Amino acid sequence: MTRPALDISAARRRDVVDALRRGTVPQAGLGLFAVGLQRFEGALDDDLATVARGGAAFHALRGEYGSGKTFFARWLAERAKRRGLAVSEVQISETETPLHRLETVYRRLTEQLSTATHQPSALRAVVDSWFYALEEEALAGGKLADDDEEALAAAVDVLLEQRLAAVARTTPAFSAALRGYRRAVAAGDDTLAEALIAWLGGQKSVAAAAKRAAGIRGDLDHFGALGFLQGLLTVLRDCGHPGLLLVLDEVETLQRVRGDVREKSLNALRQLLDEIDTGRFPGLFLVITGTPAFYDGQQGVQRLAPLAQRLATDFTTDPRFDSPRAVQLRLPGFDLASLGVLGRKVRDIYAADARHPERLAMRADDAYLDELARAVTGALGGKVGIAPRLYLRKLVADVLDRVDEFEDFDPRRHYALTLHTAELSATERNAAARDASAGSAGSAKSAADIPLDLS
Repeated sequence: MTRPALDISAARRRDVVDALRRGTVPQAGLGLFAVGLQRFEGALDDDLATVARGGAAFHALRGEYGSGKTFFARWLAERAKRRGLAVSEVQISETETPLHRLETVYRRLTEQLSTATHQPSALRAVVDSWFYALEEEALAGGKLADDDEEALAAAVDVLLEQRLAAVARTTPAFSAALRGYRRAVAAGDDTLAEALIAWLGGQKSVAAAAKRAAGIRGDLDHFGALGFLQGLLTVLRDCGHPGLLLVLDEVETLQRVRGDVREKSLNALRQLLDEIDTGRFPGLFLVITGTPAFYDGQQGVQRLAPLAQRLATDFTTDPRFDSPRAVQLRLPGFDLASLGVLGRKVRDIYAADARHPERLAMRADDAYLDELARAVTGALGGKVGIAPRLYLRKLVADVLDRVDEFEDFDPRRHYALTLHTAELSATERNAAARDASAGSAGSAKSAADIPLDLS
């Protein structure tokens, strides 16, 4: 067994293992066990470089459930943060974050905003850094005394107006709220400052008194959200973050909403892409994720011809020749061989901090990892594409933990893979139920308890 390059801390490795044990996608460290994504690295790094120079980029991730779209997005987010970009991942949903109401998308964006040094929500930290940068620029001119607070505030206000001139033409409330926030901070009124940051983040529950103090009215609406996004990109760029990676995840949920809502949502997405093309959002890298049915079906993108034209990508060729520069990126999914490779990477990450790495190497060897991959895939009706989450959870929680903890535990003799309904996603549950039904030939066994002996 080969130990991985220990280029992240032990704490980060533990976070990765803990997430896999729970059956979730880790928030960081994904590059340690990414499989099959190397083909995208060069093109995506070029996109990140374009964004960092003030350009914009867009991709639509395409993959079935379980193909790794969320993993891909977070893997890309790590690469973006290493280049100094801010990142936000927004889950699109019919009730919480409907795409046809961009103000809700913007609100979730700011709630999930993070940088390499700040966890969500990093909005206030970003704004504070921006004002600090403006103060440093004002003082660098050499015309202001360090202790002349009034003159410094006036100079910062001038710089603020200059930076946000383009934003102010369509959304003057954004710069007004920032000025009000700075005055509140200078006066030591943290309650007012927090309220104005909340309003800048698109929150609705902001006291009317706080808005009056900054000379603003009402709440953010669908059209104002685009202006706020433009302003946020300006603030990010001036305080050292050259861009923003925005991931709109699970956009395929649009297929399940009412027809009128679906059309509004698709049109909002088209509008956002058009604004990117016109150069309104320098520094924005937008990524959406969806299933093939969303991109190809009549309940999805194909329902709006202008959007379908923008996203059209030829997938009739062998997947080996998919261009990583295409608008749509087709995720390759897993086969049994790549699932085994994934298991080896995770085992080696685990072993880096294990009490008994030698025991792990002997009892969870490569051959056993392949056996476990075949067993999990078989329990899911042979659908390798949806197996990775469950495979890694079983590997970490049921095998590696026990091997490391108990000297006499041998997974080949003491462990029989069992799937329980409660631990399965809906897609996994359906696949397991079909497999159990086909294999039982009329027996009473259900998908709630499927033992598979690996001995």
